[in-house]
Amino acid sequence: MITSIKKRMQLRGEGGFTLIELLVVIIIIAILAAIAIPMYLSQRQKGWQGNVQSDLRNAAVAEESYFTANGAYTSDVVGALKANGFNKSTNITFGAITLSTLDGSPNGKYEMTASHNSYTGCVYTFDSTVGAPVKGGGCS
Repeated sequence: MITSIKKRMQLRGEGGFTLIELLVVIIIIAILAAIAIPMYLSQRQKGWQGNVQSDLRNAAVAEESYFTANGAYTSDVVGALKANGFNKSTNITFGAITLSTLDGSPNGKYEMTASHNSYTGCVYTFDSTVGAPVKGGGCS
C-alpha cells in the first residue's frame, strides 16, 4: 500500500510541502498562541482571586460560628477558626483579623485580609458590615 502511494506521488510530481506553506502554517500557529496565552494567564489570575474570596467567605462563616458559641469574635485564624470548621487553603496568606466596635457594642465588627501566594499584589478584604470580599489595590 505504501509503495503504491509513493508511485502515485512520483507520477504526479508531488514531493511534499513547500517552504512557503510551512512558514504560513507556523505563522498561523504563532498568531493563535499570541491570542490564547494572555487569555490563559488572565484565567489563572481569576482562579487565584476566586480561591481567596472563597477562603475569606469560609473564614467569615467560621468567625460567625465562633461568635455564636462564645459571644465574641476571635482574631485567631489558625486555632479558633479551624476549630469551627475553617480549613485554610495552602496557597492563601491571611493578614491579621481586626476586631472593632460597632455602635458602642463590643466585638460588633471584624475585618480580615487575605491574598494568594502566586498573586501577591492583589489583597482582598472581608468586612463584616459589607458581608462580602472586596478587592483591594493591585487587583486587575
